[in-house]
Amino acid sequence: MANKATMIVDKDFVIGDIDARIYGSFIEHLGRAVYGGIYEPGHPQSDENGFREDVLELINELKVPIVRYPGGNFVSGYNWEDSVGPKSERKHRLELAWRTIETNEFGFNEFVDWAKKANTEVMMAINLGTRGIDAARNILEYSNHPSGTYWSDLRREHGYEQPHGIKTWCLGNEMDGPWQIGHKTAHEYGRLALESAKVMKWVDPTIELVACGSSSIEMPTFPEWEATVLDHTYDHVEYLSMHQYYGNRKDDTPTFLARSLEMDDFIRTLIATCDYVKAKKRSKKKMLLSFDEWNVWYHSNDADSKMDPWSIAPPQLEDVYNHEDALLVGCMLISLLKHADRVKMACIAQLVNVIAPIMTSKLGGTWRQTIFYPYMHTSVYGRGKALVPLINSPKYDSKEITDVPYLESVAVHNEELGEVTIFAVNRHLESELLFEIDLRSFGACTLIGHTVMESDDLKAANTEQQPDRVKPHNNGGAVVDGAKVTASLAKASWNVIRLKV
Repeated sequence: MANKATMIVDKDFVIGDIDARIYGSFIEHLGRAVYGGIYEPGHPQSDENGFREDVLELINELKVPIVRYPGGNFVSGYNWEDSVGPKSERKHRLELAWRTIETNEFGFNEFVDWAKKANTEVMMAINLGTRGIDAARNILEYSNHPSGTYWSDLRREHGYEQPHGIKTWCLGNEMDGPWQIGHKTAHEYGRLALESAKVMKWVDPTIELVACGSSSIEMPTFPEWEATVLDHTYDHVEYLSMHQYYGNRKDDTPTFLARSLEMDDFIRTLIATCDYVKAKKRSKKKMLLSFDEWNVWYHSNDADSKMDPWSIAPPQLEDVYNHEDALLVGCMLISLLKHADRVKMACIAQLVNVIAPIMTSKLGGTWRQTIFYPYMHTSVYGRGKALVPLINSPKYDSKEITDVPYLESVAVHNEELGEVTIFAVNRHLESELLFEIDLRSFGACTLIGHTVMESDDLKAANTEQQPDRVKPHNNGGAVVDGAKVTASLAKASWNVIRLKV
């Protein structure tokens, strides 16, 4: 008899409105993310600005709403002034975070131009490692002030009459990490972030700010770091950041696919910490979360450790993703949706070449990695309201995590389109899973389609030579009877069931 899981979905049981920015991404001056990724002058597919148009096509497929820039660890040693003005006058610098040389050929204004072409917003990070309050207010004045001051008029001299109008700013990056340039204690960072936030809001009161949370749930200072930082910054920021990567170094797939449960715990703990500070301050303000780095990252670690330093845009962090990676990415996206009431922004790290859904080859073409597909499906179809999933699923115990449901799922209701989309992962590696969905409050539904991503080889990956080795098909067998949906989920599969309601 097949394993069976059930889910009840009610249109009135709403987790929260999904902010489109939950499907954001990240571009850092790291490896070939910029040079040879989004920017490659002289490439046959590049436009007059050097922007790779074949890459932009795939980014538009993903409908990426916001992109974090320019880091990452890179930003903690970044002098933004190096990256503006005539390219011939820009300085080459030792880039200490990733031990490369940064030419600054592609800079702040180029990224703003690129973002417009990519139909995305900019989430700009400021340097609170080697810089601070003064640089923070200056870059914001350069970016957002209309004219009549030194920095705003300098922007106009550089060819940008109108302000960039960037509304989302990160107050540094991973400042809890000893690897970070200018690493600080929670008190040191909290004070600096507070004072930077104050002057930035004085320059432009319309911006939203993200304070640094912990670099991962494994950090020894988590969650005390958050409590201390928020003690300083609570009244002056709108978001607290979260970062988390997972790997399968032990080749233990049952545990690997269960890691999204740890992601759920991470989010719940951070919400509790934010609400503790809210109570402590007697505040009426609800702190929101920006999960602005998340992904699978481990395949490239060995190769990166052997790389010689001080080259320009070497191939770093170029994980080649396989089918099981796509399954975990799907589970992580479901985790974000299950917390849509508090997680309002998120950035899969990164977008092109560096631990990325999109890959390019030098002077060659592009291809979609396995993780491209769950990211694309959720971004395109996961707009609207996230609904509470009442799930009953058989479970398993892995070597490290117990009580892992074979079914991971969530539903999204798009009232405007009159659609419900079910995202589901079957974690069972050997058996299909009979999935019964009760949409009782929606009445009779009709099936739009059932997309499935499956593979007999968990380690199968897409490459330039085999770009379509792992890709979804639309031959899922979901059947609708009134308000009941029945589907057989293939073993180790990602599923998207779309319904007209």
